[in-house]
Amino acid sequence: MQATLETLEGLDRKLRIVVPAERLEQGVEEKLREAASQVRLNGFRPGKVPMREIRRRFGEGIRQEVGGELMNESFLTAVQENSVEPAGSPTIEEVTLAAGADLEFTACFEVFPELTPGGFDSITIERPTASIEDADLEQMIQSLREQRTVYEPVERTAAEGDRVNIDFRGVIDGEAFEGGTAEGADVQIGSGSMIPGFEEGLTGCSAGDTPSLELTFPDTYHVDDLKGKPATFEVKVNSISEAKLPELDDAFFQEFGVTEGGEAAFREEVRGNMQKELDGAIKNRVKQQVMDGLESTTEVVVPKALVNGEIDHMRADMAQRFGGNQQIDPSVLPAEMFEQQATKRVTLGLIVKAIVEQAELSVDDEEVRRTVEDMASSYENPEAIVSFYYQNAQQMAQIENMVLEQQVVDHVMAAATVVDVPMSYEEATKPPAPEPIDEADDAEADAAAADEDAPAVDEGDSAPGDGGEGAQKED
Repeated sequence: MQATLETLEGLDRKLRIVVPAERLEQGVEEKLREAASQVRLNGFRPGKVPMREIRRRFGEGIRQEVGGELMNESFLTAVQENSVEPAGSPTIEEVTLAAGADLEFTACFEVFPELTPGGFDSITIERPTASIEDADLEQMIQSLREQRTVYEPVERTAAEGDRVNIDFRGVIDGEAFEGGTAEGADVQIGSGSMIPGFEEGLTGCSAGDTPSLELTFPDTYHVDDLKGKPATFEVKVNSISEAKLPELDDAFFQEFGVTEGGEAAFREEVRGNMQKELDGAIKNRVKQQVMDGLESTTEVVVPKALVNGEIDHMRADMAQRFGGNQQIDPSVLPAEMFEQQATKRVTLGLIVKAIVEQAELSVDDEEVRRTVEDMASSYENPEAIVSFYYQNAQQMAQIENMVLEQQVVDHVMAAATVVDVPMSYEEATKPPAPEPIDEADDAEADAAAADEDAPAVDEGDSAPGDGGEGAQKED
């Protein structure tokens, strides 16, 4: 085999590879003989099909198969002999695959950039310092109670915070409009889920009342035909329900897995979970600053093949996560949506890889174990979860990468300037503003964190069913 490496502009490389004809023909003949011993054709006994018939029927396909195997094998050998590390799969061009001729082809590819990370002392990290105060604990417990709010019917006029069940019909210039009618719709007064004036018009009403609301759609309303239009809503109040928070009793505590110890044990459990959230939030804030600092202090020429591969991964991930029960073709999602975030990911991946090699870092097995046990601690049977992780190679690889990345963060922080910044619990745990294209796995984490403080009643529940959208406020 002969291989000639050509260095093109930037990271681009070209390999011209020639494999002797004898090697190609030998491989073809071996495959033909193998096929002859296995093929079954009508009119011939097993293993007795003439070689000329085998060659006629299968020769071209076998030549293509052998040629592909030789190209793959010779390419891998050539890059090793030339001490180059391809970034992504090569593009194969100018292929000669004829009987009796040498196998020749050109492989075009990119290589990984050469990085020399450094300048960590120019990075400044603002590390939050926070503690969980009694007021923070009380606020969290109140949020947990609000998540489990129930509504009970009352015989009085509607007030702020009540849930009012109504029928309504909206008209513009005497004509009903699409989405302006609903029956049995629940509206929470004060939620801001309806257009301005609608919820206020229900305040003071009793069950059986039929108020008429003269309102105007906002100029920013999401339906163009309704923007700025005056409308009349004829409403019938069916019932009024007021919010009831659950008591801090054993039944409530059991919903959070606290079966013994009463309120004291429940508060301890909540405080422990808050501490985990706080520790995780601080770690993530610090890590983000380290990564931003590395990106700004390290010049990287990013291989396009790696960026395109990351774009494909992000496309597939988004299609899977947000497609619901419908199959979404990832290719319909524009690559431009993901390019910026994909480039950032690849850039940081290359920098982290270079630091690992430069600092000769290796995965800390003890820290991996601690991480797995910490992740498993929130489950009912932690030992089973730990066992599951250690029996799942893919899951363990992800955790090992996470631990190794944290070791890189610690390595950088040892040289960086770290400034402790006092914060409240709320400030420290507040999720950062999302990037233009945030990752779904991050979205899941943010959703889980947000769920801790979310109210029990979804503002979008004010007008369920097919009707009523024409009175709802734009999100």
